[in-house]
Amino acid sequence: MKRKIKNAIISVSDKTELTPILKVLKKFKIKIISSGGTYNLIKKLGYDCTEISKYTGFKEMLDGRVKTLHPKIHAGILYDRHNKKHQNEMDKVKFSTIDLIVVNFYPFQKTLIETKNSKKIIENIDIGGPTMVRAAAKNYNNVTIITEKQDYSELIKELKKFKGTTSLNFRRKMASKAYSLTAYYDSIISEWFNREIGLEFPERKTFFGKKINQLRYGENPHQRSSIYINSLKSNNINLHQLSGKDLSYNNYNDIFAGLDILFSNLRSPSTVIIKHANPCGVSSNKSAFQSFLNALASDPVSAFGGIVACNYNINRKIALEINKTFFEVILAKGFDKKALRILKKKKNMRLIDISKFNYESKTTIKFFDNSFLLQEKDNLVFDRKKLKFVTKNKPSNKELKDIEFAFRVCKYVKSNAIVIVKDNSTIGIGAGQQNRLDSCKIAAQKARKFQPRQLINSIAASDAFFPFADGIKTLINAGVKIIVQPGGSIRDKEVIEVANKAKIKMIFTGIRHFNH
Repeated sequence: MKRKIKNAIISVSDKTELTPILKVLKKFKIKIISSGGTYNLIKKLGYDCTEISKYTGFKEMLDGRVKTLHPKIHAGILYDRHNKKHQNEMDKVKFSTIDLIVVNFYPFQKTLIETKNSKKIIENIDIGGPTMVRAAAKNYNNVTIITEKQDYSELIKELKKFKGTTSLNFRRKMASKAYSLTAYYDSIISEWFNREIGLEFPERKTFFGKKINQLRYGENPHQRSSIYINSLKSNNINLHQLSGKDLSYNNYNDIFAGLDILFSNLRSPSTVIIKHANPCGVSSNKSAFQSFLNALASDPVSAFGGIVACNYNINRKIALEINKTFFEVILAKGFDKKALRILKKKKNMRLIDISKFNYESKTTIKFFDNSFLLQEKDNLVFDRKKLKFVTKNKPSNKELKDIEFAFRVCKYVKSNAIVIVKDNSTIGIGAGQQNRLDSCKIAAQKARKFQPRQLINSIAASDAFFPFADGIKTLINAGVKIIVQPGGSIRDKEVIEVANKAKIKMIFTGIRHFNH
């Protein structure tokens, strides 16, 4: 069912690219109604336009808060052309139909980025625009609603094709986009209010997301996938890709896992190598080059096809070393010109500058069917004041730094997790096993395979307590001399006895770090 457009309202904050629409409206003798800056621009461009106050017979008030909120506007939008009662009422008050709405909203999100002034932020909450959009979308059988510049060209094609009318399919499609926009806009406002009052778990939780890219596929080729930005402070994820093919779902999944560790307060030049969302090597060192070498040495086999995340600038020397192994993605806080030339030789490898990445998330979420789980991010490592030194032998201050590093990395490994560390570098990681003993065996096995000498007097971290002493014995037999774990098992006494007998050091943190 096609609908002739006689009257249109244009009211936009973003006033660019209006001329092509104005031309086609003029061609089909469609009357234009507008207000404020949009009205002034349309007149300046040389097109006829009726100011909205003149149309309604009611001047805008309250500093512009009330402009389009008038029965003549909303009756014209909501009028059901097939309803005889509606027709009689419209004839009685002599209101005209409004058949086309072109609206975009006050830039609320942009205002959040630019200022912390609450008064200015509040004034950029659009009321009239969303109200018109919702009304027009509800009445899509009769009214065309356009909310994005990207749809201007499609509207023009539609009007030209059908000689000043629009099709039902087009109107329905635009209505769907309109409600997506109002939901998105309101969700941003809701989130801002919640953060302002410190409400992280409201009674009703909404999410907003703006599509950045359609990805080639999801975890597997038969799954469709896209990436969205969910941020009050940015419309961009701020991962600047310098070269390489497009990123995939799995690439992003590994990237986020790497950034989680990288931004977890690793102080020295640090390198994280991720494979299947698990670290296979993490190292912090005064030397960035040595940091990379140590991270790779942790598990060079698993590193193949993984991603590298660095909190430093990559130079020529590091680039040459990187190119000896196949990596999918390299994340760094900048690349030297010589390094870029070297790394770009591998055309498929993605190079990404993370220097402008803004790490702001305070919660994590997991969806399942028609429900989701929301929780605070695990931002705690442990409280040094609450550490319990449960064995006869106590760690030194220097050892405590390595202990903290081990426990920090461990909380990002999928549970059950065991991480073996020496000199602020991982040497063996056991991840994602159904029982802790197997994780101990895998961590020890990898350390023996790749860095057997480093195993002597190493440190092991466990994300949760040891339910039995068998895991402890496995680590001790491998050469571990310090174990850090949460404690809290009914068999803690047995575990401590085994540790004392082996003359190793054991620390209870009281903090568990499950990562499922």
